[in-house]
Amino acid sequence: MIQTYSTTIRRKEMDAVLTCMVDEKIGPGELNARLIQTVKEFTKCDGAVALRSPAIALKYALQALDFEKGGKIMISALAPAWQYQTVESLGFEPLVLDVDEVTGLVTAEIVSKGMQEGGRLLVLHETEGILPDFEGIMSLGIPVIEDISQSAGASVPVLSPEGVPTEERKLAGSFGIYTIMGLEERDVLTAGGGAVLMAPGRREWIVLKKFSDAAPLTDLLPDINCALAWVQVKEYPRNEKTRKEIFSMFHQACLIGRHKMYAREMEQGSTMSCFPLILASSYKDVKQYASRKDIEIQLAYDNSVIALKEELSESCIHAKSLYLRCVHIPLYPRLTHAESAKIVKVLSSLP
Repeated sequence: MIQTYSTTIRRKEMDAVLTCMVDEKIGPGELNARLIQTVKEFTKCDGAVALRSPAIALKYALQALDFEKGGKIMISALAPAWQYQTVESLGFEPLVLDVDEVTGLVTAEIVSKGMQEGGRLLVLHETEGILPDFEGIMSLGIPVIEDISQSAGASVPVLSPEGVPTEERKLAGSFGIYTIMGLEERDVLTAGGGAVLMAPGRREWIVLKKFSDAAPLTDLLPDINCALAWVQVKEYPRNEKTRKEIFSMFHQACLIGRHKMYAREMEQGSTMSCFPLILASSYKDVKQYASRKDIEIQLAYDNSVIALKEELSESCIHAKSLYLRCVHIPLYPRLTHAESAKIVKVLSSLP
């Protein structure tokens, strides 16, 4: 059976973790600092701190922003459920936004409506590695915390004063005041768990550094996880190149079918963290058909906010529809040519 997800752990990652274990230095230390330096080079951020979970990262970002208790924080209905749970547990009010059914993302119009309902801050989750309309959202003047757990490495063209795209590009993670890059099992880069919280600018880093310097060791990412993440960041260009090649094959196979794909920039403008497919038929039928061909597929948003909160079904119609119809097809660098060809054949004949 071809599994839906794989963390693609190779010899380099194994060697790095084993070395860490042999040295008997597995807590936060030298490798944590090395990971941070590598992430700074990868994302061009000014400063960063490696923490034990995305939830802890969000807590520190909100502390650095000095966001008022009880304030409304806007999150996407398709964002991971931990965002809702963390916002609520920290004493803030989650304001869940519906998404655009073509991209699965919140738009400037949707965020603007959220602001009218009292939203004072946006946690911008870049679902499925697709980048949103940064220009439109940032023009609203709302503070933004980016979540690039699925979109790390993607970029958009910098616009000229006349609004024309230039050859210069700006990376995902450099638009918000702070940025969370999750390192969980299914994120595009993994440490087996954890997150890096980044400050794109110097002014924001000075504020965040005061909190990160005072962080207890139990909040910082241990070296044994950092060893894995450090190699993953180093290997990102190689892995993403392979993912893009496989994604392109799958994309071609689905163009003639009845099922839909998200609108996305196919080159640098999105990260191929997975292959989402929006079904036009029964999930049960498609899952059974794929299973008979030894291919496992899963619902894309079974751990999302909309999956957690059934009562959002009426206010988040598009997100609810995507939750019920969007699946993940296996896509990861460790797929062999034979496995990829097998998936292509199944994609072109799905019921």
